[in-house]
Amino acid sequence: MNITVKQLRAFVAVAKTRSFTEACDQLHLSQPALSVAIKNLEDALGGQLLARTTRTLALTPEGEAFYPTAQRLLADLDEAYEEMHNRFSLFRGKIAIASMPSFASNQLPAALKIFRERFPAINVMVHDVIAEDVVDMVRTGRVEVGVTFDPDDAGDLNFHPLFDDRFIAVIPMNHPLSAQSVVRWPDLLEDDFIILQRPSSVRLLVESKLESQGMTLNPQYETHQLATIGRMVATGLGVSVVPSLCLRQMEELGALCRPLEAPIVNRRVGILTRRRYPLSTGARELVDVLAHAF
Repeated sequence: MNITVKQLRAFVAVAKTRSFTEACDQLHLSQPALSVAIKNLEDALGGQLLARTTRTLALTPEGEAFYPTAQRLLADLDEAYEEMHNRFSLFRGKIAIASMPSFASNQLPAALKIFRERFPAINVMVHDVIAEDVVDMVRTGRVEVGVTFDPDDAGDLNFHPLFDDRFIAVIPMNHPLSAQSVVRWPDLLEDDFIILQRPSSVRLLVESKLESQGMTLNPQYETHQLATIGRMVATGLGVSVVPSLCLRQMEELGALCRPLEAPIVNRRVGILTRRRYPLSTGARELVDVLAHAF
């Protein structure tokens, strides 16, 4: 069976007006073209839909039964067309993005504000999860876009770098190191140390970097949240290191931040997408906003 939209519109117009002349005016078709469309529809369905005489035009019982179905099919098609038009035009839709908490709570809101001003009808769902979960959520298609550290060997993913993030020291306000403009690792490690729990990529990166320099990390406190680290440091429980994109958050929590060296620890932050899957129109626009915000 091969029924076209043109045939359905022709039948509905004739059924509604009970006039070939009025139907031709509505559809901007010639009468022969309208007659051919109706005939082809009847042939496809296997029977007569219209009862025509020289003076009257009526629906056959089969035509009466098919009329509401044809109306519903056209309404569904028009609704689907409008929905897709709105999505491609970014009049409405939904996007899911995953971001490591350090970025989600500091840099992401400003970028989302720009996106919201441009596309106010697009809803954005933010998953603030650890860096490893960002990679997993993008890889499995749970989100279209992720922001995280460079996963290095993820061949099935695209990574668009945004910036290199240098880790900073986080110390209490009245700490002896607060007088220094730059803090060195050997001095920092003399104090009680607070760090994220494994398998945090921050934890693994710090441990790997220190090991390469012959130093060992022996934390006194471990936690899952960067905000908890900031509050614990501010309370005087110890010192820590965090990505510099957390600087404002740490300061708001009452801790003091200083550049960190000997060794310098840094890692690239960027946008993660799936390599073999095209992004939706809304997701492409969100990526564009993120790419130009940093």
